[in-house]
Amino acid sequence: MEAGAPRAIIALGLEGSANKLGIGIVKHVYPSGIPGDAELSPEYVELANVRDTYNPPAGEGFLPRDVAAHHRSTIITLVRQAFEEANISHKDLDCICYTKGPGMGAPLQSVALVARTLAQVWGVPLVGVNHCVGHIEMGRAITGAQNPVVLYVSGGNTQVIAYSQQTYRIFGETLDIAIGNCLDRFARVLMLPNDPSPGYNIEQYAKRGSRYIELPYAVKGMDVSFSGILSFIEKLAKTNPDKYSPEDLCFSLQETMFAMLVEITERAMAHIGASEVLVVGGVGCNVRLQDMMGQMAKERSGKVFATDMRYCIDNGIMIAQAGALAFARGFATDIADSWVTQRFRTDQVHVDWRV
Repeated sequence: MEAGAPRAIIALGLEGSANKLGIGIVKHVYPSGIPGDAELSPEYVELANVRDTYNPPAGEGFLPRDVAAHHRSTIITLVRQAFEEANISHKDLDCICYTKGPGMGAPLQSVALVARTLAQVWGVPLVGVNHCVGHIEMGRAITGAQNPVVLYVSGGNTQVIAYSQQTYRIFGETLDIAIGNCLDRFARVLMLPNDPSPGYNIEQYAKRGSRYIELPYAVKGMDVSFSGILSFIEKLAKTNPDKYSPEDLCFSLQETMFAMLVEITERAMAHIGASEVLVVGGVGCNVRLQDMMGQMAKERSGKVFATDMRYCIDNGIMIAQAGALAFARGFATDIADSWVTQRFRTDQVHVDWRV
């Protein structure tokens, strides 16, 4: 295709891999008129980004069946809200993007069902998106980071990632539970509310803590482990409630786990000679984590990029963003292949929209 007038791609994104249901609409403008030209980054225009969260009572986690029921009862309303916010109709869409995985099975299935139904009813191509890649591409679009080491920290994932040869390579990751899951489970022990999120409430408690309590520090090469830390601090909280305040426990938990993440991120930066760090995922909203990572990057003459709660927490526009980039390169998902998977690794995606 020869270069010509600018061309736009409008994508609808549906995300529901965990307890947050997000619908987003993004518009990409390719100045050359060649959508998918890897030499040219498209102009990013946000049209809509709406979200609704399922929050169980304090002290309880969210069960897949309950989350799926929430998504099924809410998704059509959110889709309509997104179209109203974007001031467009389904006739303007070029593709519908949905989270293929990873995530919780039942919620993923509920959202994928709606995505494939809309795609068939409206006659619009379907694009399955890796949740983790969605976070990365959203972070790149919002912050302008060029080629950073990515720290991806969320309820279900903890990875240190760098791009090479059209693949997001995983340098290190958790060997057991994700950092967000660790924070969520400790919040249940303290009976902290799930609204707006357990991790956010732990962060507020940690700001009031001042005494550091030594906890297990589990870095193994480029990987980390959080299950032992969780077991250790749960025991402290339950058996010595008068000796250890919730504020000091939250403070110590954050300081220990974040130090582990800073260590492996710095090691990845040194390995590839990077000067940028991009922090994505729900835990990436934590100001203390951003400060610690910023101090490390500054000592290396580098810079940290992070987003706020609109984009670091699971959202629909990140799925639209990654899906639109793939669609512009000719990728689409057949209805027969529009299944979901709870295990979809970041490094399984062919990132052919980057050089």
